Amino acid sequence: MTRLSPGTLRILALLLVLVLVGAFFASQIDNYLNARLFNRISSSVAIVALIACGQTLVILTRNIDLSLGAIVGFSAYATGALVTTAPDLHPILLALGSLAIGAGFGLVNGLLVAYAGVPSIIVTLAAMAIFRSALVEFSGAQSITTDDLPQWLVDFPNLPLFTVAGLQFRAAFVAAVVIVVLVHLALTRLRPARALYAVGSNPDAAEMAGIDARRTVLAAFVAAGALAGLAGLFFLARFGNITVVAGLGFELKSIAAAVLGGVSINGGSGSVIGALIGAVLVDLIENSLVRWDVVSEFWREAVLGLLILSAVTADALLMRRLTRLRIRREKAAAPATKEATP
Repeated sequence: MTRLSPGTLRILALLLVLVLVGAFFASQIDNYLNARLFNRISSSVAIVALIACGQTLVILTRNIDLSLGAIVGFSAYATGALVTTAPDLHPILLALGSLAIGAGFGLVNGLLVAYAGVPSIIVTLAAMAIFRSALVEFSGAQSITTDDLPQWLVDFPNLPLFTVAGLQFRAAFVAAVVIVVLVHLALTRLRPARALYAVGSNPDAAEMAGIDARRTVLAAFVAAGALAGLAGLFFLARFGNITVVAGLGFELKSIAAAVLGGVSINGGSGSVIGALIGAVLVDLIENSLVRWDVVSEFWREAVLGLLILSAVTADALLMRRLTRLRIRREKAAAPATKEATP
């Protein structure tokens, strides 16, 4: 019988939790399980999944990015201003523009963390405030409305590509899933991407193996910024009305999705597929709490914070138990090895 890897077990456990959460709310809310719930969650997950994917890349290197929500907001407004000025701009060029804007912010964070040696939590906490202030200055306190945007962009998030059992798989959700899968394939198949795990597991050993740890950390921040920039475009397409508070709170959601998806906050372990499922779980709970009268809206952020705390605590306890189990096995195998030696 083939043993399942710890990563696979985590994903299976997360899927089980997802089913249990859905079953619980179905027992509490009338007419809960329907196509509208799927459409509503898939639309919002399309944004959170991209940010969670970027956050995962950063966390894998033993860092964290608290500025991703601000990058989403700035990118949403900047791409909105761009497409408003040039409504005939090709969609691919607009997407590349949003990627470039986000990557530029990620480059600033990455240089300060990787080459200046400033802790990532300090850099990105300050960057969150700076980027948000830059958005206020750039926007001139003006908003972008749906009427300013081309119709193809407004229609993009809700454009149905195909339907399965009455569930519509819309363009934004499918695009986000495809991007996450591509990043997953890169992390599992490409050596430069695998370096993220090596640096997060043991930076010194990674350096001895010939991996440039600083360049790897820089690449993680740039990639996370680029994905947040693309999420900004998705945010613009979905909501249309963009103000200076756009993207507020997404940094917390991205961390929650990543750690709930099994990404170790200590780096070196986890997957973007797990982060995607974590994003679905976060959105499922958030959307369900809106319809569940038992919990006040003022407690929703508290529930999200509790989820993060629970996931990190469970991960720490699990890793400690697995480490002890491995040490016991090594000690038990040592005498047997000595006896076998002539």
